[in-house]
Amino acid sequence: MLAALALAAALASGGCGLGPGEERRGHVELRVTREFGHRLLHATTRDRVRPGDTVMRLLQSGARVTTAYGGGFVQSIDGLEGRGGGGRHDWFYFVNGLEGDVGAADRRVRPGDVVQWDYRRWSGAMSVPAIVGAFPEPLVSGTGGRRLPVRLECADDRSRACGEASRRLTAAGVTPARAPLGDPAGGSVVRVVVAPWSLARRGSAGAKLEQGPQASGVFARFGRDGRRLELLGPDARPARTAPAGTGLVAATVVEGGQRVWLVTGGDEAAVERAATALDRAKLRDRYAVAALPERVAALPIVGAEGGER
Repeated sequence: MLAALALAAALASGGCGLGPGEERRGHVELRVTREFGHRLLHATTRDRVRPGDTVMRLLQSGARVTTAYGGGFVQSIDGLEGRGGGGRHDWFYFVNGLEGDVGAADRRVRPGDVVQWDYRRWSGAMSVPAIVGAFPEPLVSGTGGRRLPVRLECADDRSRACGEASRRLTAAGVTPARAPLGDPAGGSVVRVVVAPWSLARRGSAGAKLEQGPQASGVFARFGRDGRRLELLGPDARPARTAPAGTGLVAATVVEGGQRVWLVTGGDEAAVERAATALDRAKLRDRYAVAALPERVAALPIVGAEGGER
């Protein structure tokens, strides 16, 4: 519990205020959700940003916020309070789909940012380093004012899945370079891996996913045969087994801070289905998604079936 409070305080430290400087034009979004992005509670947009604007200030301008521990911990947003101990529910924030790594009062807001505060259980994964819910961010604007090049790595450049992923990224404003699957890359490149799980699992992101949500932040795992996909609940336990042909779209961060998006599945049809889920409406606010044959389901599975689109 002490560790949980320490991390949550670090991610949501209080304090606010507008610094000096002229306003800049730029679209900024604030989204407040709960249960891993399954339910949208509040959404606002602004078209101007001042240099001193922070994630905390943005939140306080669009919602009622209470703090605890001397203002260093977000206790509630619009009356919804964190519950430590047995409840293990708290507020966490993301900027352009990347988990906040500094206090909210210390994180500047920049034009193009999508800020999401989510109220969730943390028993299954205390840290979720990256989510897909801000798509096409951070692939377009990057984060912290730094835009990183995007690299599309396909198991087969001529496959329908690769072509679909390339078209959807381009339509969303992303201009990816092409590289062979598994080519070395440092933290200065965002990799989008489009490949069957039998190949995707060999990379560092695949290894993270196989270690479970505590390591990757992704609430899904493939069976030993590499074809069966298990969809997990918030407690990181299996909630259901997906039907054959189900694809997965997920994001994580690996060693060296490298950001990796996985567009994968048990076979080529599943990978193509995952590629078609690279869509702003289908991914909005989601941590990750399972591209089922008939729909897209949000992960982790919350309730009987989980959110669907």
